[in-house]
Amino acid sequence: MKYDVVVVAAGKGIRAGLGYNKAFFVMENNKTVLENACKLFIEDEDCQKIVVVTSEEYISKVFDNDKVIVTEGGALRKDSVYNGLKKVDSEYVLIHDAARPNLNINALNKLKEVLAHKGNAILAHQAIDTVKVVEDGKIKETLDRKNIYLAETPQGFKTSLIKYCYEHCDDVEFTDDASLLESLGYDVYIVNDEYDNKKYTNREDFE
Repeated sequence: MKYDVVVVAAGKGIRAGLGYNKAFFVMENNKTVLENACKLFIEDEDCQKIVVVTSEEYISKVFDNDKVIVTEGGALRKDSVYNGLKKVDSEYVLIHDAARPNLNINALNKLKEVLAHKGNAILAHQAIDTVKVVEDGKIKETLDRKNIYLAETPQGFKTSLIKYCYEHCDDVEFTDDASLLESLGYDVYIVNDEYDNKKYTNREDFE
């Protein structure tokens, strides 16, 4: 299955408290969070192109690789993703957060397999804590955690479909790419991720 990947690295990362874009934090292996997030895609022969989306001031700081092209992000995450999608040519596309540098090859391969057969699929992990719905500081409902999954990236789609959805999302509110498709009535399948694919967000994640 041939695919391109859009890696979103345009956020300010305010909660990280670094004073700069967290995607360019240098990890213990002397590579940035961004480069580590792209590592498996660089090594995967199925990956044809890596589109890194970042702000104008960081474009020159993106690492060099033959697979990598860089484009400028937008005001919102959805604008950045759409800018990246405009550079995608393959039949399938993965959308990945640059702040997830620990993607596991087994998880990636499982995602690709489901994506090839189902058309739309995301990595997610099952909730291990009891989940409460709260209103006005009071518990309204306790959800069955067997049915609760926490979404991750990469999220994979047929390129033609995700581009169509982004072209028709002006009145749609969504927090990730899968929820955009859900809101427009398309099925998205879950691939259970058993590995540590944590998103680096807060200061303690970088200490």
